[in-house]
Amino acid sequence: MNKTHPQRNGGVATFGSMESSGKRGCCHGCGARGGCTWRLLCLSALALLVLAAALASGLALALLPRAPVNRFCTAPNNKTGFLCDDRVTCVPASWVCDRVSNCRNGEDEQEQLCGDLPHSLPGHLVFHCSNPRSWVYADQKCDGMNDCGDCSDETWSLAACPPCGQDWWSCSPVHFEFCSCIPRRLCQDGIQHCLGWSDELACTA
Repeated sequence: MNKTHPQRNGGVATFGSMESSGKRGCCHGCGARGGCTWRLLCLSALALLVLAAALASGLALALLPRAPVNRFCTAPNNKTGFLCDDRVTCVPASWVCDRVSNCRNGEDEQEQLCGDLPHSLPGHLVFHCSNPRSWVYADQKCDGMNDCGDCSDETWSLAACPPCGQDWWSCSPVHFEFCSCIPRRLCQDGIQHCLGWSDELACTA
């Protein structure tokens, strides 16, 4: 059985290692005369390892693909919109990439969003016309206007537009800009807007 005996060093009692081999490992107790050099080195190495592990974890998290931000929102008049970074401002779809910054930080005009229209836009902002080469903004669908040029944004089954609202008069318009309704403000203005003249004979503004 090994024992340790107090040793005098300048009038202060110190104790040596309890190991029989006499070897001092990295994290063994301080020796009588060798000081705590090995312990300090051990602690420093351990701290460096912890720091390196933390940095590696942070880098790995930073490199992970981030989920895309959900930009869908409902703009005034229940139209589809684009949500700004402040998570409050909802910009109408047709205001996106119009060369006017409507979001505080201009994210509605960024190159990443507007660089390859309409492919670079979030899908909820785009309505594809019956002509595969034509598209309109989602808030232009069912607005009474012939934005696609062939009325597919107003009368096509994929548009799923409701009947003319109270501010519109249902008829077959004679002007290309309208599809199946005309604004009631055009009723009885002395100009024919419907094939059967119903805008002048039956419609009231």
